[in-house]
Amino acid sequence: MLEIIKGLPENILGFTAIGDVTAEDYERFLIPLVEEKLKKFDKLNLLYHLGDKFDSFSAHAMWDDAKVGLSHLGSWNKIAVVSDVSWIRGSAKIFGFMMPCHVKVFHDNQLDKAKAWLKE
Repeated sequence: MLEIIKGLPENILGFTAIGDVTAEDYERFLIPLVEEKLKKFDKLNLLYHLGDKFDSFSAHAMWDDAKVGLSHLGSWNKIAVVSDVSWIRGSAKIFGFMMPCHVKVFHDNQLDKAKAWLKE
C-alpha cells in the first residue's frame, strides 16, 4: 500500500510504502496523483519512503514504477529515495544515473533531511 506524506509543498509528491506494494497501488493512487500534479507544475519533486513497514513490491508494481518514471522523464526535478533496504538503495543509485534529474538516496533515519533537500 502507498500512503501520501502530508505537509509537503504542492510541487512535491511524497509517498510511504507500507506492507506489500501492488500494481493497483500505482494504477489507482500514484499515477493519477502524478498526472494531476503535472497539470499544475512543469517539474515535480518526488519523495519515496520505503521504511521499516515496507515488505515488498509485486513484479507488476515494479514495472509500473519504471513506467511512471520513464513516461514523464522530463517532468522530474529531484527524486529522493529514503530506505535502508539494500536492494532498493542499490537500484535507486543505478537507475538514478539514467534519470535526467537529481536522484539522491537517504537512509531511513534521514527522512527529514530528504524533505529539506527536496525543498531547496
